[in-house]
Amino acid sequence: MKVSSKRKVIQMIVISLVINGAVPVVVYNLLTNYYSSFVSLLVATLIPLADNLYHIVKYKKADAFGLFMLTGFILSLLAFVLGGNERLILLRESMVTGLLGLIFIASLFFSKPLIYHFAIKFSAEDASEQKGKFKKNWEIPYFRTVLRIMTAIWGIALLGEAIVKIILVYELSISTFLAVSQLIFYSVIGAAILFTIVYRRYAKVRLDHLTHIQ
Repeated sequence: MKVSSKRKVIQMIVISLVINGAVPVVVYNLLTNYYSSFVSLLVATLIPLADNLYHIVKYKKADAFGLFMLTGFILSLLAFVLGGNERLILLRESMVTGLLGLIFIASLFFSKPLIYHFAIKFSAEDASEQKGKFKKNWEIPYFRTVLRIMTAIWGIALLGEAIVKIILVYELSISTFLAVSQLIFYSVIGAAILFTIVYRRYAKVRLDHLTHIQ
């Protein structure tokens, strides 16, 4: 990865952390002086949603994080309609990550795990060529094991993130939870991505060796 590309990625991460983490905390603390905690929190959650909707409109396509926040907001509204309090609204993202984690884990019981389909979509520009390569590699037991391990790790990571937040939301103040919530999310996602990169490199070396033997 070039230096300019690394800087661009770092800038995007910092901006995302500010918009989705720091700004909502500041807005929440300011609004609590004039409105109820529930209303203040609801307004604060609209900020990351608005940012992601802006990107969806600007680039004419939805990204994973934008859809993630949109789903979380829908769950927040549902919690409000059902009489949920601010603690329940804080758990909106955890509901989504927890659900995604369960989907990853559930996919292990299907013919092909979720990572198999994600890898085809994001690993190469020529999806048809990549799909053919994956179909061929799928015949190798080690390849199937690698993808199932990756799927399991992502499922456990997302489900674990949700469980940790569910515990902390009732142990910390709302302001403190808002401050650490995004940090927990990005730490878990970052760790899962790092594992995927390292494990993929290791697995590729062994897979190439097995392919040559065959």
